[in-house]
Amino acid sequence: MIETSPHKKQERALLIGLEKEGVSKWDLRDSMEELAELASSAGAEVVDTVTQKLRKPTAPYYIGKGKAEWIKDSLQDRQVTSVIFNDELSPAQGRNLENLLARKVLDRTQLILDIFAQRARSREGRLQIELAQLQYLLPRLTRMWHHLSRQTGGIGTRGPGETQLEVDRRRVQERIARLERELEAVRKTRAVQRQGRKRHQWPVAAVVGYTNAGKSTLLNLLTGADVVATDRLFATLDPTTRSLVLPNKQRVLLTDTVGFLRKLPHTLIESFKATLEEVSEADLLIHIVDLSHPRVDEQMQAVDNVIKELDAFGKQTLIVFNKIDNLENGAGGSRATWTGKPERVDEPGGESINRELSETYVKRFPGSVAISARTGEGVDKLVQALQEALSSWRLRSRFRIPSNESAVIAEIHRAGHVLELKYEGDDALIVAHVPPDLAQKLERYAKL
Repeated sequence: MIETSPHKKQERALLIGLEKEGVSKWDLRDSMEELAELASSAGAEVVDTVTQKLRKPTAPYYIGKGKAEWIKDSLQDRQVTSVIFNDELSPAQGRNLENLLARKVLDRTQLILDIFAQRARSREGRLQIELAQLQYLLPRLTRMWHHLSRQTGGIGTRGPGETQLEVDRRRVQERIARLERELEAVRKTRAVQRQGRKRHQWPVAAVVGYTNAGKSTLLNLLTGADVVATDRLFATLDPTTRSLVLPNKQRVLLTDTVGFLRKLPHTLIESFKATLEEVSEADLLIHIVDLSHPRVDEQMQAVDNVIKELDAFGKQTLIVFNKIDNLENGAGGSRATWTGKPERVDEPGGESINRELSETYVKRFPGSVAISARTGEGVDKLVQALQEALSSWRLRSRFRIPSNESAVIAEIHRAGHVLELKYEGDDALIVAHVPPDLAQKLERYAKL
């Protein structure tokens, strides 16, 4: 784990990556830059980055033995305390490297797990990250104790190492089972909460995107939420749901989700399913994209891959290209605050690179919008696009309801938006915008 205590010196990390067969030097460079961001987010100072070109990782050390020896000789002069690898290491590779380098050795998965452990605040978040950590540890436990085990089994041949291994494995497995039971209870609670939302007939939009794309900043801007929003990876882990009332009086629930990442460990996806279920159960996905990032297409694809793994691919999606204020030669614009009404953000005249780039992406993805969640630029267009995307939730319907069925009339007032109400004899004549589910439920009262 990366030490961040104020009483201890900051970790000094050396990053190591492989340019493997099928991986270009540009992909490796971007991946290593992201690894450096992850290390910084975990509280480490990145001393240097080392790469090696190999057809595939070597079994003993992941990198070549000669390279490993060279790294060992260079560590002392640089005062390196941790060596972080860009890919997941096998238990044997991790053990061999720690023995050789005499330093703490982590891989990309361990680094991400460490960041999640630092950022988790809720009980649910802590349960999920502990489960992921134990699932990562379990297959490595056998190799950790391998040097103490005997060659054969049976009576009279059980050594203390094997006995301790069995005890440790049983304890880890028992803890995993207990955590899974507790998280199953969390999932049931979330299911009950979702049913409660459905009773209100409010659509739910899950805000998804690559980590640090600006999801929390946008949620804060639109709803006045106080979600932590800083320029670092995985700033927020615990999901936050807030209500937003659109200009047409449509209410929508926005749920902020954990950021996605290339090479996101499968154990994390499995452990965080109680949280990520919000994505698969949502009525609409709002995909926030950092348009200023040089690998924007790769980040979009990484998000799509995780959405597929969550069985949520194909849902109605509104793509929002964020951070247009960060683009080179940007048009800038004054700061603005979303107040629930469309506002124009003044911009200097003339064409610019950022305007052309944002327009290019908006044309590539019809229905998308380009915004700056930081300055408020373009947010009025986002709100309009969200309103149009949810237009099917507001069907203009006419009902004739007996006035003694007050519960039905009250439900229309609660879940819909009443445009006109008048009484004719013993009936109430109502014209209202209502969600599709409610319109179907009240079909027998529909008046053509």
